[in-house]
Amino acid sequence: METHNVFKWENLGDIKQGRGELGEEMPVLVYRLMQFTMLDILTKQYGADKANDLFREAGFLAGFEFAKASLNLDADLDSFVAELQAALAAQKIGILRMEAFDAATGNLTLTVSEDLDCSGLPVTNETVCSYDEGFVAGILNAYTQKDYDVREIDCWANGDRTCRFNGVVM
Repeated sequence: METHNVFKWENLGDIKQGRGELGEEMPVLVYRLMQFTMLDILTKQYGADKANDLFREAGFLAGFEFAKASLNLDADLDSFVAELQAALAAQKIGILRMEAFDAATGNLTLTVSEDLDCSGLPVTNETVCSYDEGFVAGILNAYTQKDYDVREIDCWANGDRTCRFNGVVM
C-alpha cells in the first residue's frame, strides 16, 4: 500500500544541510517543469477544470502554511502586506503590489509580477495561475480567518505583463 505524509511545514527538511554543494536555490525552469508536467497528467486524468481545482487546493495549502510559518498574522494590514511583499521577494516568488482593498468587505485586487508560474510564457490567451489563486487565498485565509475566492483576471499568458488577482470574501 502506497502512503504519503500529510503535509507539515517541518517536513520540508533542512535544505541547507541537504544541499550543501548546490544550495537552496534552483532555476525557475525546474519549478515549471514539475508544475506543468503535473498539471498535464492531472488534466489528462481528470479534465482541465478538475486539474485546476486541484492546483488551487494545493496552492491554498501552500499559501496557508507559508503564511503561518513566515508571516506575523497578528500585524495590522499595512504591516502584514509589507511583510508579505518582502517575504515573496526574498523567496523569489514574485513582486506583490496591493492595488485596491475595500475595508468594509475585505475584497481586494493585487498584482504579482515576475511570478514563478507564468512570467515569460508564450501568449496563449488564457490565465494559467490557478496554483497562485489558491496560494493567495490560503495566505488571506491564514491572516483574516475568512474564506476568499481568488481569481486571476490578467496573466502574462493572456498578453499582460503582470498577474492580477481579485479576491472576494465568500
